[in-house]
Amino acid sequence: MTRNVEGNGLNGSLKDHPQIDTPRPHVILPRSPSKPSSTVFTYENSKWNTKDLPWRVTSDITAAACASGLVAPVITIIDRAIIENASNRSTLRASFLNSTYSLLTRPYRFLTSKPALLISMLYFCTYATANTVDTFSSTLSNKPAETVSPGPAKFLATTGVNMSLCLYKDSQFAKMFGPPPTIGGTVKRAIPAASYGLFALRDSLTIFASFNLPPLVAPLLPLSKEVEKQVSRASVAQFLAPAGIQLLSTPLHLWGLDLYNRPMGNGTPWRARVGRVGRDWFGSSLARMGRIVPAFGVGGVVNNGVRRRIAGVDGNL
Repeated sequence: MTRNVEGNGLNGSLKDHPQIDTPRPHVILPRSPSKPSSTVFTYENSKWNTKDLPWRVTSDITAAACASGLVAPVITIIDRAIIENASNRSTLRASFLNSTYSLLTRPYRFLTSKPALLISMLYFCTYATANTVDTFSSTLSNKPAETVSPGPAKFLATTGVNMSLCLYKDSQFAKMFGPPPTIGGTVKRAIPAASYGLFALRDSLTIFASFNLPPLVAPLLPLSKEVEKQVSRASVAQFLAPAGIQLLSTPLHLWGLDLYNRPMGNGTPWRARVGRVGRDWFGSSLARMGRIVPAFGVGGVVNNGVRRRIAGVDGNL
């Protein structure tokens, strides 16, 4: 049987009929990830502010040396007077006058003595630590060089350096200027652990009031515009904060000295210790204010001023 192609209407070429588009299979291929799922640290978000970094560090060290050299003689005189007064070796006035006379008549011998060098080392390391923390904080966070770091990192760093050196300095001063053998026996005995603890608490209060409190207090000071034209809020806060905290920290200092001068176990009642601390509190508080003002007030202003002039950095100690 022959099929009739023409009868079926299929005669002619395929060219005479329109082409039918055959649908192509839609294949979904997995896309290669254009970005990794983890965070990519690019140059923009990891850039450090290293502009003039060696010069900024040099200014940090130079400012610390200038400030510590300026305040060390006065602090040496005051620290010795407080300890000699607490140990009944001398009065505040007599000790202060004797040390001042020695500084004026034999300055080289005074400035190169062990007490003066201990004070210079203490404040040089404290200022240098505070300065370099500010510098490296602004470097790592890519902030301007004048950025101040009032946070916990600066507090912990400066407290650790100042406290450790100050505890060593206090132990040496207590042995050098403590009670003579006729009053408390040998002066070479060890410093009690309780005294170290009280000294550490005292230094924590002082460091907090000197490095962290001024930036917080400065905006709250009731200074008129006329006064601010003469002195900045930061400078006023740098003086007031560390001086005012001495009303709280001085009793801790006196109690620690008394535990060394009259060791526990020698029969001294605690009421007698409280009475001794109360007797010396006001005069010693004023003396320590006179000590703290140059240490963290004048010294802080000089430190900031030298940093600003050398490297264009301005900040709170």
